[in-house]
Amino acid sequence: IRYRNSLKLFEIAQCPAAKVNEFKSVTKFKVFNTNNLWVKLSALQDRLRTNSLRMEIIANPKLVRSTKVMQLERASGAAIQSFGAAASAVDVPRSRFLPIKTCSELLLLQSQLFVLDHGVPVLNPARIFPSLPTVKLGVFFAKVPDYNTRFRNGVPDILELDHLTISGDVRFGAGVVLKGSVILVANNGDYIDIPPRSVLENVVVTGGLRISDHV
Repeated sequence: IRYRNSLKLFEIAQCPAAKVNEFKSVTKFKVFNTNNLWVKLSALQDRLRTNSLRMEIIANPKLVRSTKVMQLERASGAAIQSFGAAASAVDVPRSRFLPIKTCSELLLLQSQLFVLDHGVPVLNPARIFPSLPTVKLGVFFAKVPDYNTRFRNGVPDILELDHLTISGDVRFGAGVVLKGSVILVANNGDYIDIPPRSVLENVVVTGGLRISDHV
């Protein structure tokens, strides 16, 4: 955001709880930081020498192993306010930004949705839809080791996927294909085991079971 004639980083942890929905509004805030910084080292050295590099401490409440903790952090991007009018931002399209902050986003990038073009991931031309599918993985996929365990044989083919929601313990065999809208919900204490080469298209699966081969 621009504040007092200079650019300033504004993180969601700095936003009052009552204003979070407003903070997330793409109508009010049309640009978001992409966690990329380009800094002229001589300008940075000047700020360090004069002790004028300003980065506020952010109080970020979190839950760690069922315990509420307060994480105190500084965002390196907050230093942009220290450079005044010399600082600027580069507006890039969403297609240039592939954030990997959750395992749901990791699945998109690891899938066949993307191919490399001179080392840069680009949308696979074989995908007939220009947008990415919506992927919502549950708590059993929240941590990378758990995610890797459930996709131990590789992530599914989601080239023709529109929407995926997974809740509970769901395990994937090799060569699984997901198309259209797929919802998988495993009961508490049970699991859904999807065998190799299964094709799931526009289905809702609930309970605890082993799906027959070649669905």
